[in-house]
Amino acid sequence: MNREISGWTTGVAVVTGIFAGIALWATVAGAQEVRDDLRDIRGDRQDIRRDTRDIREDRREIRQDNREIRQDGRELRGDRQSLRDAIKSGDPQAVRNARRELRQDRREMRHDVAERRHDVRDLRQDRHERHGDVRDLRHDRRELRRDVHARRAG
Repeated sequence: MNREISGWTTGVAVVTGIFAGIALWATVAGAQEVRDDLRDIRGDRQDIRRDTRDIREDRREIRQDNREIRQDGRELRGDRQSLRDAIKSGDPQAVRNARRELRQDRREMRHDVAERRHDVRDLRQDRHERHGDVRDLRHDRRELRRDVHARRAG
Protein backbone atom coordinates (compact mmCIF):
# COMPACT_ATOMS: atom_id res chain seq x y z
CA MET A 1 0.00 0.00 0.00
CA ASN A 2 2.81 2.44 0.82
CA ARG A 3 4.34 1.62 -2.49
CA GLU A 4 1.09 2.56 -4.29
CA ILE A 5 0.80 5.84 -2.39
CA SER A 6 4.44 6.60 -2.99
CA GLY A 7 4.05 5.93 -6.75
CA TRP A 8 0.89 7.99 -6.87
CA THR A 9 2.51 10.86 -4.96
CA THR A 10 5.52 10.76 -7.23
CA GLY A 11 3.26 10.90 -10.29
CA VAL A 12 1.36 13.88 -8.90
CA ALA A 13 4.61 15.64 -8.06
CA VAL A 14 5.95 15.06 -11.57
CA VAL A 15 2.75 16.31 -13.22
CA THR A 16 2.69 19.35 -10.90
CA GLY A 17 6.32 20.07 -11.76
CA ILE A 18 5.57 19.86 -15.46
CA PHE A 19 2.65 22.28 -15.16
CA ALA A 20 4.73 24.66 -13.04
CA GLY A 21 7.49 24.57 -15.65
CA ILE A 22 5.02 25.26 -18.44
CA ALA A 23 3.49 28.15 -16.50
CA LEU A 24 6.94 29.61 -15.79
CA TRP A 25 7.96 29.22 -19.43
CA ALA A 26 4.69 30.86 -20.57
CA THR A 27 5.32 33.81 -18.24
CA VAL A 28 8.88 34.25 -19.51
CA ALA A 29 7.78 33.77 -23.11
CA GLY A 30 4.95 36.30 -22.61
CA ALA A 31 7.36 38.86 -21.19
CA GLN A 32 9.69 38.34 -24.15
CA GLU A 33 6.80 38.83 -26.60
CA VAL A 34 5.82 42.06 -24.86
CA ARG A 35 9.44 43.31 -25.02
CA ASP A 36 9.62 42.41 -28.71
CA ASP A 37 6.32 44.21 -29.39
CA LEU A 38 7.55 47.33 -27.59
CA ARG A 39 10.78 47.24 -29.61
CA ASP A 40 8.77 46.87 -32.83
CA ILE A 41 6.57 49.82 -31.88
CA ARG A 42 9.63 51.96 -31.15
CA GLY A 43 11.10 51.03 -34.54
CA ASP A 44 7.82 51.78 -36.32
CA ARG A 45 7.65 55.22 -34.71
CA GLN A 46 11.20 55.96 -35.84
CA ASP A 47 10.32 54.86 -39.38
CA ILE A 48 7.25 57.12 -39.39
CA ARG A 49 9.33 60.08 -38.15
CA ARG A 50 11.93 59.46 -40.84
CA ASP A 51 9.26 59.17 -43.55
CA THR A 52 7.56 62.36 -42.35
CA ARG A 53 10.91 64.17 -42.45
CA ASP A 54 11.47 62.87 -46.00
CA ILE A 55 8.00 64.05 -47.04
CA ARG A 56 8.67 67.55 -45.69
CA GLU A 57 12.00 67.63 -47.53
CA ASP A 58 10.35 66.48 -50.79
CA ARG A 59 7.70 69.19 -50.48
CA ARG A 60 10.43 71.77 -49.89
CA GLU A 61 12.28 70.57 -53.00
CA ILE A 62 9.08 70.72 -55.07
CA ARG A 63 8.46 74.32 -53.94
CA GLN A 64 12.03 75.21 -54.90
CA ASP A 65 11.60 73.53 -58.30
CA ASN A 66 8.38 75.50 -58.89
CA ARG A 67 10.21 78.76 -58.08
CA GLU A 68 12.97 77.84 -60.53
CA ILE A 69 10.45 76.95 -63.23
CA ARG A 70 8.67 80.30 -62.78
CA GLN A 71 12.03 82.08 -62.96
CA ASP A 72 12.91 80.13 -66.13
CA GLY A 73 9.57 81.18 -67.65
CA ARG A 74 10.36 84.84 -66.94
CA GLU A 75 13.82 84.40 -68.48
CA LEU A 76 12.30 82.74 -71.57
CA ARG A 77 9.90 85.67 -72.06
CA GLY A 78 12.87 88.03 -71.79
CA ASP A 79 14.92 85.92 -74.21
CA ARG A 80 12.08 85.89 -76.77
CA GLN A 81 11.82 89.65 -76.52
CA SER A 82 15.62 89.94 -76.94
CA LEU A 83 15.42 87.71 -80.02
CA ARG A 84 12.66 89.89 -81.52
CA ASP A 85 14.69 93.01 -80.81
CA ALA A 86 17.83 91.43 -82.34
CA ILE A 87 15.91 90.41 -85.46
CA LYS A 88 14.55 93.94 -85.80
CA SER A 89 18.04 95.42 -85.41
CA GLY A 90 19.37 93.16 -88.18
CA ASP A 91 22.61 92.37 -86.32
CA PRO A 92 23.49 88.70 -87.09
CA GLN A 93 25.73 88.35 -84.03
CA ALA A 94 22.98 89.62 -81.72
CA VAL A 95 20.49 87.16 -83.30
CA ARG A 96 22.92 84.25 -82.75
CA ASN A 97 23.49 85.28 -79.14
CA ALA A 98 19.76 85.68 -78.49
CA ARG A 99 19.00 82.25 -80.00
CA ARG A 100 21.78 80.64 -77.97
CA GLU A 101 20.44 82.27 -74.80
CA LEU A 102 16.91 81.10 -75.63
CA ARG A 103 18.11 77.53 -76.26
CA GLN A 104 20.05 77.48 -73.00
CA ASP A 105 17.10 78.76 -70.96
CA ARG A 106 14.74 76.21 -72.57
CA ARG A 107 17.21 73.46 -71.64
CA GLU A 108 17.31 74.73 -68.04
CA MET A 109 13.53 74.79 -67.86
CA ARG A 110 13.23 71.21 -69.18
CA HIS A 111 15.83 70.16 -66.60
CA ASP A 112 13.89 71.87 -63.77
CA VAL A 113 10.59 70.30 -64.89
CA ALA A 114 12.22 66.85 -64.96
CA GLU A 115 13.69 67.47 -61.51
CA ARG A 116 10.26 68.44 -60.17
CA ARG A 117 8.73 65.31 -61.70
CA HIS A 118 11.39 63.24 -59.92
CA ASP A 119 10.70 65.02 -56.62
CA VAL A 120 6.94 64.41 -56.97
CA ARG A 121 7.67 60.73 -57.55
CA ASP A 122 9.84 60.68 -54.40
CA LEU A 123 7.06 62.37 -52.43
CA ARG A 124 4.54 59.79 -53.57
CA GLN A 125 6.93 56.96 -52.64
CA ASP A 126 7.62 58.44 -49.18
CA ARG A 127 3.89 58.84 -48.52
CA HIS A 128 3.37 55.22 -49.52
CA GLU A 129 6.16 54.08 -47.17
CA ARG A 130 4.77 56.14 -44.29
CA HIS A 131 1.33 54.64 -44.86
CA GLY A 132 2.85 51.15 -44.62
CA ASP A 133 4.75 52.11 -41.45
CA VAL A 134 1.57 53.46 -39.85
CA ARG A 135 -0.17 50.18 -40.72
CA ASP A 136 2.72 48.25 -39.13
CA LEU A 137 2.50 50.41 -36.00
CA ARG A 138 -1.22 49.70 -35.65
CA HIS A 139 -0.58 45.98 -36.11
CA ASP A 140 2.20 45.97 -33.49
CA ARG A 141 0.00 47.85 -31.02
CA ARG A 142 -2.74 45.25 -31.50
CA GLU A 143 -0.21 42.48 -30.92
CA LEU A 144 1.03 44.22 -27.76
CA ARG A 145 -2.51 44.50 -26.37
CA ARG A 146 -3.14 40.84 -27.19
CA ASP A 147 0.13 39.71 -25.57
CA VAL A 148 -0.39 41.81 -22.43
CA HIS A 149 -3.93 40.47 -22.12
CA ALA A 150 -2.74 36.89 -22.59
CA ARG A 151 0.03 37.39 -20.04
CA ARG A 152 -2.39 38.79 -17.46
CA ALA A 153 -4.89 36.01 -18.11
CA GLY A 154 -2.25 33.29 -18.01
